[in-house]
Amino acid sequence: MEFQIWWLLSMPIFFGLGWIAARVDIRQLVSESRSLPKAYFKGLNFLLNDQPDKAIDAFIEIVKLDPETAELHFALGNLFRRRGETERAIRVHQNLLSRPDLPRDLQAQAQYELGQDYLKAGLLDRAEETFKSLTDTQYGAQARRAVLEIYQREKEWRRAIEAARDLQNSGAGSRQTEIAQFYCELAQDELVHTHADAALALLEQALATDRGSVRAAMLTGDAYKAKGDIESALMAWRRVEQQSVPHVALVAQRLMDGYRQVGRPQEGLNLLKSYLAQAPSIDLLEVAFKAVLEQEGEAAANQLISDELRRTPTLLGLDKLLESRLIEVAPEARGELTLVKNLVHNYAQKLARYQCTHCGFKARQFYWQCPGCSLWETYPPRRTEELSVMN
Repeated sequence: MEFQIWWLLSMPIFFGLGWIAARVDIRQLVSESRSLPKAYFKGLNFLLNDQPDKAIDAFIEIVKLDPETAELHFALGNLFRRRGETERAIRVHQNLLSRPDLPRDLQAQAQYELGQDYLKAGLLDRAEETFKSLTDTQYGAQARRAVLEIYQREKEWRRAIEAARDLQNSGAGSRQTEIAQFYCELAQDELVHTHADAALALLEQALATDRGSVRAAMLTGDAYKAKGDIESALMAWRRVEQQSVPHVALVAQRLMDGYRQVGRPQEGLNLLKSYLAQAPSIDLLEVAFKAVLEQEGEAAANQLISDELRRTPTLLGLDKLLESRLIEVAPEARGELTLVKNLVHNYAQKLARYQCTHCGFKARQFYWQCPGCSLWETYPPRRTEELSVMN
């Protein structure tokens, strides 16, 4: 009973102590808020209302009043860079770096932001030098990625290989796919200059780095073809089937042309038909259709299109079916069929796009590196309409 009375008597005391503590916290918050410049709240308000220009003016006013505010310098520099005013962003971050009292971690942050300014401004040499100075700081991984991006922009593929390996060795994850692509870029340059043997040596390194590199297998076939060794080229192109069946559509025309050159077109056609059974594709169908038309005639070509349209009903397939029908239709009936074909074709072309799985960028042609996000091997080898039907 005595314990209960004591507990009841202590409750007002605890309540009073809590009230006093709350009052102290409130006074502290009020005093701190009064010490902040009014321009700070104005700037925040402008940011919340999507008025970055006015926010920048407000923050500039604060920096003039209190140049020691590093956080505001960073915010201001980032706002300038986002708006494309890279010269002003550079000045802001250089101003921060000129302060002798700036802590080491903030120096690294300012250096990294300055590198981003240079990169955005297209001053790649300065950006490279800046990022390289950060490899032993907390921004080491980000700096290595930025250096790798610079080398890719400059198409310095050998230096990109070194940078990718350095990034990989730092523990930032595997870069085998990218390294293989860089070797492929070098090989592509050699093929342009008709140096087939040099290209083959580079492609061996690409495949040693990434055995599943479809592009390396395709270019290997191209290099053998440039040397006049069609049989070796066919073997290289057929390797794509083992790496990725959907990608055989990318080498279908090469294969058919190669088999024609060695005098075995029917063997090539049979191979395309087997690929079509495994991985239906409008691009593969187009090559097979022309080959069937040449080897087996109009009726067989029409039957091929009809069978594939039933199996994979798409507007792209319908467009191809109408094209095949126009070949055999009587001249007096071609008018209406041509009109329907043109209507379907115009709409189907809007769906005949490759689409990046990372950023969604669409393109008429197949890319190994996305023009939108610059990532490698993010394009499926099928058109967007085909993928939607499959899903």
